[in-house]
Amino acid sequence: MTERRLRLIEPPTTPPPPTPPVRRAAPRRRVRVAVLFAVLVVGTVLVSLLSAGSGQFDVPLGQVVGSVLHHVGVGGSSLDRFAEATLWEVRFPRVVMALVVGCLLGASGALMQGIFGNPLAEPGVVGVSSGAAVGACLSIVFGWGFLGAFTTPALAFVTGLLTTLLVYVLSRSGGRSEVVTLILTGVAVNAVAGAVIAFLTFLSDQSSREQIVFWQLGSLAGSRWVYVYSLLPLAVAGFLVAGVLAKRLDLLALGDRQARHLGVRVEALRMVSVVVVALMVSAAVSYAGIIGFVGLVVPHLVRMVAGPGHRVLVPASALAGALLLGGADLVARTLFRFADLPIGALTALVGGPFFFWLLLRTRRRAGGWL
Repeated sequence: MTERRLRLIEPPTTPPPPTPPVRRAAPRRRVRVAVLFAVLVVGTVLVSLLSAGSGQFDVPLGQVVGSVLHHVGVGGSSLDRFAEATLWEVRFPRVVMALVVGCLLGASGALMQGIFGNPLAEPGVVGVSSGAAVGACLSIVFGWGFLGAFTTPALAFVTGLLTTLLVYVLSRSGGRSEVVTLILTGVAVNAVAGAVIAFLTFLSDQSSREQIVFWQLGSLAGSRWVYVYSLLPLAVAGFLVAGVLAKRLDLLALGDRQARHLGVRVEALRMVSVVVVALMVSAAVSYAGIIGFVGLVVPHLVRMVAGPGHRVLVPASALAGALLLGGADLVARTLFRFADLPIGALTALVGGPFFFWLLLRTRRRAGGWL
């Protein structure tokens, strides 16, 4: 009788297998990413069409869509010759330039934050914007025109690229470039470039000073199709290389030592990434002037929605940058009648308070105030 009771109390020899956990994080993230890309694409298209139809001479949205469909071979256009010329010779070049520049700045910001492992990094850290400004100021002050209308953008592109390479070379020590040294070298080179710009402004006349100030504030006024066509090859090349680098940047987020153990050539990856950022930002700044905070704000916002994976972060940041800059340019052209506000001033008005909010948020997460 006792044995029988013990057998009844004994637990079963083979316990039932545990219930596997329900993995819902990955499907939810995929849905969130899909919704994000859909919102960015639809928003960019709507902002582009609204921007093309808005201005001193307004064109209804339906007629803008009809004109676009007519140019791609679908249907006819109800616009007269003057309205068609306004759309395709004035408005659309500026709209496309805003989208391309926004894509370049957004993707460059995502790459920079991946290189430094810091969501508060932005392309201006390595001196590309200030270096490009030096080249533009040289062209404006001395009146160089050996490339015609392309002289100022070409000099801005070359000097921005050379400044970034100089920062990288000066920051190398023992065959490597440390992140902290790179940032400090960029700060020093930015200060020197600012002094050179101030000296050139002092040497210039009143007309040149106005051009320098207007260029430094950022503007898309005067955009033409020939400028867009010259910018597109650099943009496409930069996006392709950035897409290749995205997976390795995810490994770099683990730390330099861990990334090396996983087969990543950290120094080569960092050097290629810095060169790609320099090419992309120099190309953008050369035609649009200095437009700040896009490379800082956009990747951080996208990361909050889609996560830190660079294979999603880089293209989503490019689309979000296009949407942001397209909307900022629309506001710059229509906020005040018969006035074209500097687009860099608008992005700074939005980006400055947002950057301060990021600092407060980072400090609170770190566990206190400095």
